[in-house]
Amino acid sequence: MPNIKSAKKRVLTSAKKQESNNVIEQRTKTSVKKFIKEVEAGNTENTAEKLNIAIKNIDKAADSGLMHKNKAARQKSRLMKMKNKMEETK
Repeated sequence: MPNIKSAKKRVLTSAKKQESNNVIEQRTKTSVKKFIKEVEAGNTENTAEKLNIAIKNIDKAADSGLMHKNKAARQKSRLMKMKNKMEETK
């Protein structure tokens, strides 16, 4: 544990930020997994809703700096391709 007051504060603030980042990251991963699960099940009515939620969470992660903007764009593109491919086969 640090002895200097500013270092103690830094430990506390970084712990808060880490907790916040973990929440955003887990929410993003969960929403993407839920979307993929819907695509694999072939539920066309639920996939649009799940896709919007996943894209919103990916954008939040990119805006907060947790994810690079190019990685966010790549993930969104892959999710859109999955949805479009599923709709083509139906």
